Amino acid sequence: MPDLRPTVFVLFGATGDLAARMVLPAIDALQRRGLLPADWRLVGSGRGERSDDEFRDLVRDALAEHGDGDPADGLAGRLRFAGGGFTPDDPGQLADAVAAARAELGDGAQLVHYLAVPPSAFEGITRGLDAHGLAEGARVVYEKPYGTSPDGFRELDELVHSVLDEEQVFRIDHFLGKEGTQDLHVLRFANGLFSSIWSREHVAQVQVDVPETLDVADRAEFYDATGATLDMLVTHLFQVAAEVAMEPPVSLTPGHLQEAREAVLAAFRPLAREDVVLGQFEGYRDLDDVAADSRTDTFVAARLAVDTDRWRGVPFLLRTGKRMAEGHQRVTLVMRRPDGPVGALPGGGNTVSLSLSGAGELELGLVTKRPGPDLELAAARTSLDLGEVRGGDPLPAYASLIHDVLVGDRSLFTTSAGLAEAWRAVRPVLDDPPELQPYAPGSWGPEAARALADPCGWVLGG
Repeated sequence: MPDLRPTVFVLFGATGDLAARMVLPAIDALQRRGLLPADWRLVGSGRGERSDDEFRDLVRDALAEHGDGDPADGLAGRLRFAGGGFTPDDPGQLADAVAAARAELGDGAQLVHYLAVPPSAFEGITRGLDAHGLAEGARVVYEKPYGTSPDGFRELDELVHSVLDEEQVFRIDHFLGKEGTQDLHVLRFANGLFSSIWSREHVAQVQVDVPETLDVADRAEFYDATGATLDMLVTHLFQVAAEVAMEPPVSLTPGHLQEAREAVLAAFRPLAREDVVLGQFEGYRDLDDVAADSRTDTFVAARLAVDTDRWRGVPFLLRTGKRMAEGHQRVTLVMRRPDGPVGALPGGGNTVSLSLSGAGELELGLVTKRPGPDLELAAARTSLDLGEVRGGDPLPAYASLIHDVLVGDRSLFTTSAGLAEAWRAVRPVLDDPPELQPYAPGSWGPEAARALADPCGWVLGG
């Protein structure tokens, strides 16, 4: 473990839902495991007026609902609050609060800004950091979506780079921080059993499938301005697909991993309209804060082509949606039928599947002989819970990524160049989206999405 410098965290949106559900529990988890600097402060920034003690009460409530109960030892006393908002013209109480925290920690304290705010606030905060002298030497974490359109991404990226160097910018995508996603590296590159089959010669399809049973009623206003394509496809699903498809990096160091991920994102073929199905669950327009004629997609399925020698001709099937039949986060390689005397394979044949939920789980779908007197084939499943690996102590994705910010490890963060390629690949669908199709809550989405997975079919939901 590196010796971490004293750190001042500034949490923009500190009283919001994202901070309560994800960021504050992650900070608490790191404190419990001794993974934060020996000395640190967290300054919450918000528009309203609130005392430090009132902010501590808010954090306690957040951890009681979304974390591990009472705050970890030593956490509450390090919390401060700076009200009055924060704009390029007026820093509110934040500049003074940061200066006081730095004085407490001494020379050499690093500054980390976390923007747990809607994308519409990124521009003002970024300009404010520059205007009030809070950008120099700082690390700045931006939540997704980083831009809400290709043009919006470019404008935001130009602004950010006018204030910050790329090495200061950490664009968070919590799917890359998941233990299961990181297991993709080791599963493939440290095991010849898998590295030898990781190509078009052996793989018929790759499926990145993230169906959700969740509704959006508690954040309908945000979701109706975003939708599944922007919220999930161009961010999480594209990034996980790149993890699967990238060429072996020179090493697993941050720079080499980022180079490999960017190179394969550049090989993503722009999505064709006929390779995308958009859906909206029935009853979505009846939710509060949703327009009666809303055209927002709550479901997206896409067939992506990766133009590399390794993957040319292998469809990458990406699917996600709200109010679906089951909830999963799974990457599956559907294997080709091997040459030889065996004909049709039961259960869709052989699969290598990795759950990205929790600490991750590896599942193999195998064809075996059904026990008995006849030579009859049967489908079998075997799995390994990666959370039970001896000596393991898995971290939540947000905790893992915040720790990476502290040590300056950018290997699991998206780069400007990589995101530009992702927006390039999705732009045709944004410019000319296919017709929105209804689907019943509790189903597997619009019927048309089934055809995208032919001839193998979706592993989840048939």
